[in-house]
Amino acid sequence: MTATVVGLAMFGGMLLLMVVRVPIAAAMFIPGALGYWVMTNDTALLNQLKGSSVARLTVYDLSVIPLFLLMGQFATQGGLSRALFQAAAAFVGHIRGGLAMASVLAAGAFGAVCGSSVATSATITQVAYPEMKAHGYHGRLSTAALAAGGTLGILIPPSVPLVVYAILTEQNIAKLFAAAMVPGILAMLGYIMVVGFIARRKPELAPPLEPLPWAARWRALLAIWPIVAIFVIVFGGIYGGVFSPTEGAAVGAVATFVAGLSQRELGWSGIKTSFLGTAETSAMVFMIFLGADMINASLALTQMPAAVAGWVGSLQVAPLFIVGAVLLLYVLLGAVMDELSMMLLTIPVIFPAIMQLPLLGLGPEQKAIWFGILVLMTVSFGLIAPPVGLNVYVVNGIAKDVPMNETYKGVLPFLAWDVARTVLLLMFPVISLGMVELLFRR
Repeated sequence: MTATVVGLAMFGGMLLLMVVRVPIAAAMFIPGALGYWVMTNDTALLNQLKGSSVARLTVYDLSVIPLFLLMGQFATQGGLSRALFQAAAAFVGHIRGGLAMASVLAAGAFGAVCGSSVATSATITQVAYPEMKAHGYHGRLSTAALAAGGTLGILIPPSVPLVVYAILTEQNIAKLFAAAMVPGILAMLGYIMVVGFIARRKPELAPPLEPLPWAARWRALLAIWPIVAIFVIVFGGIYGGVFSPTEGAAVGAVATFVAGLSQRELGWSGIKTSFLGTAETSAMVFMIFLGADMINASLALTQMPAAVAGWVGSLQVAPLFIVGAVLLLYVLLGAVMDELSMMLLTIPVIFPAIMQLPLLGLGPEQKAIWFGILVLMTVSFGLIAPPVGLNVYVVNGIAKDVPMNETYKGVLPFLAWDVARTVLLLMFPVISLGMVELLFRR
C-alpha cells in the first residue's frame, strides 16, 4: 500500500467516523493511529503515542487556554453579561432594532473577557432574548442577531482558536491578538448595520422602545466598570510589557473572579460550575489536540503536507486566488467540523504552502499573522451557517419557541457581511496588520 493511498484512507476514515457522530478527537485519532501503524510498526506507534502526549501536554504556552476559559466562566457566572446588555440597551434600545443592536454590542464586549463563541452566545441569549421577546421583537431577527453576535467571542481577543493558531505556527500570541482587534470591531459594527438595515426594511420585526432618561443611561454605563477595568488590566498589561499573554490570562481570571464577587453574583455554586466547566472544555480541547497530533504525524510520514506545499507552489495562478480557495475550503469544512478541529487538522498541512507564496509584498511574520486572522474570520462562518451552525443550536436551545429554520433564514444577511468583510481583509492586509505595526513599532 503506497503512502498516498494510506493518507487518503485516513482522511476517508476520519470523515466516515464524523458522519456516524464519533467525537471529533476520536475521529482524528483512530485513523491516524492505524495509518501510523501501517506505515511503521507497533513499537514506533507506542513511542509516538508516548512522546507526542508528553510533548503536547507539557507546553507552557497552552496553559493560556484553560486560564482564558476560566476567565470566561467567571464572567458568565458572575453576571457581567447582564450589566453589559443593560448598558447597551440604555443607549441604543430606543432605536428601531436597538435591542438586537444592544445584544451585538454586549456580545462584543463580553467576548473581550471570554474568548469562547459558544459561551458568549449562551450567556448573552439568556439575558437578551427574554427582553427582545417581551418588547415584541420577531424571533427570526432576535435569534439571528444573538447567534451572529456570539461569533464575536472568538473574533475579539482573547480568542482560544487564535491561541491555538499561534502555537501551531509559532507566532506571537500578543501580535495575533492585536491583529484581530480591528477586524473584530469591524465585524461588530457590520452586524449592527445589518440589524439596522433589516429593521428599516421590515419595521414590524423590531418595534422601537421609549428612550430612557439620561440619568438612567449613565447609571447603566457606570455598572460596567468591572468589565472595562478587566480589559484595561489584561490587555494594557500585555501590550505594556508588564506580563506575557499567559500571565495576563491568569491575572484576568483572578480579576474576573474578584469582579464577580464584588457584584455579589458569583456564589459557591457558580465557582464550582466555573471550575467544572473549565475542566470539561479544557479536556475536550486537549483531546482534540492529541487526536490532531496523531493524524498529522501520520500524514507527515506519507509526505502529503510536503506534496501539497509543492503542488500549491507550482500552480500557475495568482497567489491571492490560492488563498481564497483555501478560505473556501474552510467554509466547506465548517459544515462538518468545529473551528478548533479544522485548525488543528489543516494548519500543519496548509500553513507551509501559504508561506511559500508571494503575497502582496508581505514579510514572513506579516504573512503568518494576516493569514491567521483570515482563517479566524472564515472558521467563524461555520458557527452560524447550516447545516451545523453551533451558535444557532445554542441560541435555539434557549429560545425554544423559535424554529431553527427561522434562525437560519435570519443569519443569511449576517453571513453576507461576513463574506464582504473577509474579502476586504484579503485585499487590504493593513486592516489587520495596522494595529500590530502601531503597538509593536520599534
